[in-house]
Amino acid sequence: MAANGEIKVGSAAGRNGLPKIQTARQNGICHDDSGPTVKAQTIDELHSLQKKKSAPNTPIKGAQAAFATMCEEDRQKQQLQSISASLASLTRETGPKVVKGDPARKSETPRQVSHVSHHHYFTPTIDVSDSALKFTHVLYNLSPAELYEQAIKNEHGSFISSSGALATLSGAKTGRGSPNIEMDEHTFMVNRERAVDYLNSLDKVFVNDQFLNWDPNNQIKVRIVSARAYHSLFMHNMCIRPTPEELENFGTPDFTIYNAGQFPCNRYTHYMTSSTSVDLNLGRREMVILGTQYAGEMKKGLFSVMHYLMPKRQILSLHSGCNMGRDGDVALFFGLSGTGKTTLSTDHNRFLIGDDEHCWGEDGVSNIEGGCYAKCIDLSKEKEPDIWNAIKFGTVLENVVFDEHTREVDYTEKTVTGNALVITLLILKCTCFLLDITENTRAAYPIEYIPNAKIPCVGPHPKNVILLACDAFGVLPPVSKLNLAQTMYHFISGYTALVAGTEDGIKEPQATFSACFGAAFIMLHPTKYAAMLAAKMQKHGATGWLVNTGWSGGSYGSGSRIKLAYTRKIIDAIHSGSLLNGNYRKTEVFGLEIPIEVEGVPSEILDPVNTWSNKKAYKETLLKLAGLFKNNFEVFVNHKIGKDGKLTEEILGAGPVF
Repeated sequence: MAANGEIKVGSAAGRNGLPKIQTARQNGICHDDSGPTVKAQTIDELHSLQKKKSAPNTPIKGAQAAFATMCEEDRQKQQLQSISASLASLTRETGPKVVKGDPARKSETPRQVSHVSHHHYFTPTIDVSDSALKFTHVLYNLSPAELYEQAIKNEHGSFISSSGALATLSGAKTGRGSPNIEMDEHTFMVNRERAVDYLNSLDKVFVNDQFLNWDPNNQIKVRIVSARAYHSLFMHNMCIRPTPEELENFGTPDFTIYNAGQFPCNRYTHYMTSSTSVDLNLGRREMVILGTQYAGEMKKGLFSVMHYLMPKRQILSLHSGCNMGRDGDVALFFGLSGTGKTTLSTDHNRFLIGDDEHCWGEDGVSNIEGGCYAKCIDLSKEKEPDIWNAIKFGTVLENVVFDEHTREVDYTEKTVTGNALVITLLILKCTCFLLDITENTRAAYPIEYIPNAKIPCVGPHPKNVILLACDAFGVLPPVSKLNLAQTMYHFISGYTALVAGTEDGIKEPQATFSACFGAAFIMLHPTKYAAMLAAKMQKHGATGWLVNTGWSGGSYGSGSRIKLAYTRKIIDAIHSGSLLNGNYRKTEVFGLEIPIEVEGVPSEILDPVNTWSNKKAYKETLLKLAGLFKNNFEVFVNHKIGKDGKLTEEILGAGPVF
C-alpha cells in the first residue's frame, strides 16, 4: 500500500505483451486507470455512455458492407419493420407496432441513441396497425447474460446452477403422441393465426436472427420468435451466431419459427388430436409451435427443413456426429438417442466438427448447428470430461434436479423426465414418423465450449462412417466391419433398442428402427438418402462400421453394458486405421465381419456368443432380433437404390440369413 492509501495491483506488461489492467482504489472507489476516465453524474448517464457489445462473436464469413451508408436509425427501423412483417397475422397483415427493448426499462431516463449498441432500447416510429392487440416489445438477439436476467426474473422454474448454467424446465409431458400427418393450408393458417396473435398479445417477445450450416455457400437464415428467454437462449446456443456486421446485413429470413408453446392449439380445429401441435409449412417457409415448451422442437424442426432443402442441392443431410483427427481424417457417427453419438464424437484427441446434424457436399462436411445438445443422464466428469466442463455460464440445463442450497446438480436423478408429446403436421406429402423424447435431461451449449472444437465447423470428406446401435438384446458384436451393401442395409434400418426404464410400459428390450437414424426428420424417401450416402462413400473411399454400445453376455437384465472405455478403444482403432487391416472372421445369421483382436479390449467379448453362458438362449435371441430386422425391412424391398438395380440386390442380400 502506498503512503496515500492507494493500492496498486499488477505491472505495466501482461501476458503476450498486452498491457495489464491497473486496479487502483482512491477514496474507497475502485476504477480501471488503463483507459480514459468516464464522466457521469447519474447511473442513467453512465449506462448511456457504456458501449454494450451483446452480439456473439463466432466468426462465419467476412463482414459485408451492403448497408454501410445507412444511418443507425434507418437501419434499426428497417430491422424492426422486418420483424413486424414476421409478426403479421393473416387478418392483420401489418402486424403490431413492435418496439425494441425491455418494457421493464421504459420508465428509465431515455438513452442517447448514438452511444447505445445497435440492438438495444431504440424505439423508431412504425405505422400503427389495425390490430387491437398490445404493442409488442422485441428483445432482439440478446446476449446470454441478458437472457439469464429475463429468465430469472420472469420464468418460473429458472435457476442458476453451481456451475453457472441456467437450469430450467421444458415442461415435459407424459404419454405418446400421434404420428405425423398431412394437413391442409387452411388448418395451418388457423394455427399460425393463433400462435402469432398470442405472441402479439405479450408485453415482449424474443427474436433471434441466426444461421444454419457452416458452409457459407449453402447457409440458411432463420428467425425464431419466442415467448420465453429459455427458448431464445437455447436457440442462441444451437444455431450459428452472427457477428454484428452480419446482423446489419441479415435482411429477410429464409425460414421463420413462431414458438407459442405456452399457448395450446384448439382441439376442435380440423386435424388436431390434442392441445399440442408442431406445424411445418415448407411453402410458406414457416413453423408454428403450440402447446409444448420442449425447446428441442425448434432444433428438430429446422433439421427437417434442412433434410428437404439440402438434397435438392445435391447435398446429403445427415443425423450424425462428426469429428476430425490431427491428420485430417474425418469420421461420421450415426445413432439414435442414447447410443453414444454425442459422447463418442466428443473426443479430446480429435477436433469436434459437430455432435448431431451435418451436411456432406462437394467440398466435404459441414455442421448445420452452432452448438451441442448432450444427454445428461448419469453424466460424470470422469467419463465425459469435455461435456461436464461445457456445462457452465451460457449453457442451458433442462429438467435437472439440484440441491436447494448449493445448486449442485444430481445427474443420476431422473425425476423430471418423461415423454414429450410431439405432433408434427406437414403440409407436403412426406413419409415421416413420431419421435418420442425420453429421459429429457439435457444440456445445450455453444460448440466453442468444447476446447477442441473446429471453428469454422467444416472438414474434408469422411474416411469412416460409424453406425452406432445400443443393442439391449446383447447379440450384436461390439464392432463389425461392413461392406457397402451392409452399410446401406444398417443405415436404412437405423436400429437401436429401448430398455426398461427409458419409456413407460417397457419391461424387456424393444427393438426400434428409425430409417437413416432419423426417420422423424427426413422429408424424402429413406432410399434417396441411402443412395446419396452410397455414392459419396464409393467416390471418397469411406469404410462402414457397426458399433454396439449396448449389452454383452446376455440381454438387458441379465448381461451387462459394454464398458465405455472398451468402446473408446474400438473407436480409436478405427480412427488410427489399425482395425481396417486386422484379421476378421464372419458371424452366423447377420454375416458380420468381426475382428480377432482390438488393442485394449478383451478378445473374448468381440464375439458375443463367447460372453453368454446359456448358448441356446443366445441363439434364440439372435434369431429373434434377425426376424425383427427382416420384418422391418419388408417396406423397402420394392424400392430401387441408385441408378441401377445391382446395389439394391446387394443391399437386400446384406440382411440376416436364417
